Amino acid sequence: MKQIILFGVAGSLLLLSACTNISAVDNSMQQPSLADNWQLQSQYLAVQGNWLDEFKQPELQVLVEKALRQNHALLQQAYQTEIEQQKVEASGAALWPSLDFSLRSTRSKSAELSTYLTSNAASLDVSYEVDLWGKLSAAQRQAKLTYLAQKSSFEQAKQQLVADVVVAWFNQLSAKHLLSLYQSRVNNAEQNLDIIEKGYQQGLNAALDVYLARNNLNSERSRLSQQQANYLDSIRTLERLLGDYPKGQLAIDADIPLISNDIPVGLPSELITRKPQLIASWYQLLAKDAALAYAHKQRFPSLNLNASLSDSSDSLADVFSPTSLAWSLIGSISAPIFQGGKLKANENIALLTLKQSEQQYLDALYSAFNTVESTLTQQNSLSERYQSTLAAAENALIAEQLSFEQYRSGLVSYTTVLDAQGRSYDAQSALIDLKNQLIANRVKLHVALGGDFSLPNNSKSEN
Repeated sequence: MKQIILFGVAGSLLLLSACTNISAVDNSMQQPSLADNWQLQSQYLAVQGNWLDEFKQPELQVLVEKALRQNHALLQQAYQTEIEQQKVEASGAALWPSLDFSLRSTRSKSAELSTYLTSNAASLDVSYEVDLWGKLSAAQRQAKLTYLAQKSSFEQAKQQLVADVVVAWFNQLSAKHLLSLYQSRVNNAEQNLDIIEKGYQQGLNAALDVYLARNNLNSERSRLSQQQANYLDSIRTLERLLGDYPKGQLAIDADIPLISNDIPVGLPSELITRKPQLIASWYQLLAKDAALAYAHKQRFPSLNLNASLSDSSDSLADVFSPTSLAWSLIGSISAPIFQGGKLKANENIALLTLKQSEQQYLDALYSAFNTVESTLTQQNSLSERYQSTLAAAENALIAEQLSFEQYRSGLVSYTTVLDAQGRSYDAQSALIDLKNQLIANRVKLHVALGGDFSLPNNSKSEN
């Protein structure tokens, strides 16, 4: 009869064990079906590596290395990665027996006999939970996947930091070039005012022209003041990224390159396995699947083994004497019977969290594709705008020179001169801004594609 009962229990355990190997994640979700009309299909080439070298700015590369070492936000990510790695170690410890040693010594006085009593006790305890259903393994798997997700997130943070430094670098250059342009606008307005005031004193110009020239000078000075503030702000932004704020000693002087070449975008399937953000999102999804398995297995019995070796003696030297050792070995099975539906609710929460993570992954996936295509579209638009603005700037410069010559000859009014000068300077400002936008858009495209910035000599952050 006992054998029949034991056989039935063993069969039930095997059946339950088979039911615990569950996974609610559809692996085909990692690479869902995608449309064939991937933008610019002719660019089915490997995504460019070492994109940082594209800008040919050695000083920029030095600053990138500095940011990777000192940026406070990135260092937080590095520490969080180490924390998740330690959690993996902690979760793995649950699969091993735990060994505890305790030693207690007491001395007391008897009030009636006025004698002193000494007692010493020591024990060595071993406890071990048998991972029948893989519950502890599921917890360790969740910790490992969470660590891998954080590791990929750290790589994404590094790529984003490099992109932010590059954009901030060129923002400062752009601000500096605009500051120089605005200063030349002020100088030009001062020269114009001087000429017009002298002409007015000679009776050649009207008083209206003097007031218009003064108004123009004040407007240009206001623009210059605002641009000086923008320039200083761009320095502070870059210093914050470098972890150097508030030194205020950063001085940069370089040309802004014109980005006009196309880059290969690769295949959509490559983006899934290349972009760290998507890899992290997938690992996070798998970690939620492991959390569901753990919550499900919480409803099964637990088998614990405990062993103890102990002794007590009046003399500390006699503790653990072979003649008086006591030992015990205990095996116990505990199973949840009734907890008011808490375990079932926890499992449902884990399942719903998993479903939520599935949608988060899909949202991140399609958002990544959308960013690539939108950035490619923007690149084409910016290139066309730059060429049109370049032609407009050339024409505006000629018109500015002709208008002032005609004004001095009395052929046009001063308002015509102001309009021509404004168009010329606006076109020059737009060229600087469009160059900077082309660079920022190119950097965004590199990050969207998951391209590696690859510092020279494989220099990487050591965090």
